[in-house]
This record gives sequence, C-alpha cells and structure tokens, in this order.
Amino acid sequence: MVFCKMQGAGNDFIIFNNIKQEIPQEKFPEMAKRLCTRKLSIGADGLMVVEPPERGGDIKVRLINADGTDAEMCGNGVRCMGRYVYEEGIAGERITIEAAAGDVAVERLSKRSYKIKLQRAAVIKEGRTVEVSGKKYEYTYIELGNPGIPHIVVEMPGLKDLDKEDLRVLGRQLRYHPDFPKGANVNFYQALDSNSVVLLTYERGVEDFTLACGTGSGSTALSLKLRGKLQGDSLKLNVPGGLLVVDLKQADGGEYDLYLTGDTNIIAKGEILDEDLGSY
Repeated sequence: MVFCKMQGAGNDFIIFNNIKQEIPQEKFPEMAKRLCTRKLSIGADGLMVVEPPERGGDIKVRLINADGTDAEMCGNGVRCMGRYVYEEGIAGERITIEAAAGDVAVERLSKRSYKIKLQRAAVIKEGRTVEVSGKKYEYTYIELGNPGIPHIVVEMPGLKDLDKEDLRVLGRQLRYHPDFPKGANVNFYQALDSNSVVLLTYERGVEDFTLACGTGSGSTALSLKLRGKLQGDSLKLNVPGGLLVVDLKQADGGEYDLYLTGDTNIIAKGEILDEDLGSY
C-alpha cells in the first residue's frame, strides 16, 4: 500500500489515495488502529483517505481516528490534505474537500502554508459549569458543522506550568463526562494577552493530548470572541506543535466564519510493509 505521512502543527496523519488503490472501506478502521499505533507501526493521530467526490467538490476525505472511529472533520488534517491533493495534481490552489461535517474550502498560501474555512458553529452553549471530583469548571460548549464536532473550551490559568499528568486525568474525565452525550474534545487554554493564547487539547478518538487541534483552535477563538475576551478578529494559538492562527469574520446573520491557517509538513512517502497488518 502506497502512503504519505504528513503533519500540520504536530497533528500527524497517514494518507491513502483510495481513488487509485481501491482498498475496501470496511478495512480502514482496522488499518487505522494498527498503523496509527506508535512504535508498533508508523504512528499517527489518524488516517485520511482520498475518495471520489459526491457533492461537486474536488475530492471527498474520510477521516478515521487512531482508535478506528470515524471523525466528522479535522482542521489540521484537511489543511494537510489540501497540500497533498495539490502536489499530487488532483486539484488546484483553491480546493473544495468534502468531509462528513460539511464541505471545506482550502486555499494554498505558499508551499507549506494552507488556510481553510472551518464549518460554522451549529451549537453554542456559553457560561456552563461541569463538576469533576467535587470541583466546578466553567466552559463553553461548541459544535462545528453538521454532524457537529463537540468541543468544550475551559480557561486554565497557569496552563504552561501545570502537571500534564494531572491535566490528562482531568481531560479524560471531562471527555467522558455524562453532561456530554457525544463525548467532547477538551480545550484547555491560558490567555497570554488579548489576542494570543496557549492551547492544549485532549482529543476524543486519539484519547490523549495531541500537539494541535484545528477545530479546537477554531472553537477556542469563537468562545473568546463571544465572551468579549478577544481584541480584534484574529487569535494566535500557541499549541505544542507550533503556531496556528484563527481569523474570524462576522456574516450578515451575525454568525462567525472561522478561518484556520498554519504550516504543513510532508514527512515521508513510501510503501507500507507492516507484516502484522495482513494483505489488502
């Protein structure tokens, strides 16, 4: 199986062009669980599969988390996919990628920098509180797209200096909290100033902190804007894997469009020879 591995701000993905390879779709959950396991195989946050478009876009992408579950959308993954299909000659510098949560417009800014328009928020719940181990945490709940990608945004003062193991336990508790029937991606942030934050995201499907989360970055920016904590219409997010920028533009109906920009990196291209995976 021919593959490409890419990462965007530290989110890493294994990409297959299934228009050419025609691997049976029912195999992808098993493949994702194996191939995304670090040390046993290539290792990645998820699998991305290029498929023929169904709604008039350039391609359709199927996104599978490391645990084998399907993902509605992945902001950094789609940015990487935009570069992949451009460099493979499948699409041009402006690309429409069909994802489960809705179509995504992708723009090539330079060789490595790609910008996407995230789906609008379908659900927003502000000023909520959730209790974990006797302590209450205030959060904003946001779902981007339809079906929605569930995120909670939690301010965590002193985030940079907190014990990551303790925070990982809290992230897992919040991710599975019964207040969130769909589960939740948990975004902890610390404000650096009025237009920049440190962000750490515990992602469902990966079941751990990742080096970046594109939809989490968009949800965090939207939460800060709605709460009057963002000066202007652009937020810089310092994530463990680098820097992401979210620009917000208010539409006529009052809703915000979210634009995510960041770096992409092609790590490797080649053939998968994992003998424990079996043949496809």
